[in-house]
Amino acid sequence: MSRDPPGMGPTLEQAVSDLYRKARSEGSTTSTKRLETLARHCVAALASRGLPGAVAEPPLPGFARTKDWDVGWFHRQKIRLAISLKSILANLGGTVPNRIDDLMGEVANLQLYSPEVVVGYLMLFNVEHDEFSRKHGCTWGELLESRLRSLAGRAPPHWTIGTVEALAFVRVDFSHGPRLIAGGEALHAFFDLLADQVRRRNPDLPAS
Repeated sequence: MSRDPPGMGPTLEQAVSDLYRKARSEGSTTSTKRLETLARHCVAALASRGLPGAVAEPPLPGFARTKDWDVGWFHRQKIRLAISLKSILANLGGTVPNRIDDLMGEVANLQLYSPEVVVGYLMLFNVEHDEFSRKHGCTWGELLESRLRSLAGRAPPHWTIGTVEALAFVRVDFSHGPRLIAGGEALHAFFDLLADQVRRRNPDLPAS
């Protein structure tokens, strides 16, 4: 399994700390820039797997509209890999139920235009306010992760629109500062899977 060499970009821990600083110190819980350090981490992780040149916030054409994605990698001037970065820090009951619809709409818009594109979805989830939902019989975090995983694993020959190739669900705790709880190790597998799917769909790429 690949590991990201030091010096290639910000670490996941640094990305979590930057998100905490912007959310708590700057009050930017909804700023479009709150995950820019995480995007740089993704760019470096892809480069270490033989996919250099990924960019942050590329405008990608879709079936209904062009949308800025968090990370994109291009080959022969066409989008081949897109990563959506999300974070849920508070208001879990109001945010979690809508996240699945948001994912499916965002992804379907891109895939209906470019069915062969590889898509990754990376979620940072703050457990600080997580609680048991009597309606669903589990915590909000467990509910969200379960539903997201049901939409992951897309691969040929099943080109299911609205699903993604890879999912990373990273738990953090912002109750006493930025702390990475779980999901860091799984993030390596997330990037490995994305790189593998890109190579399978683009056999003209040089060997890494």
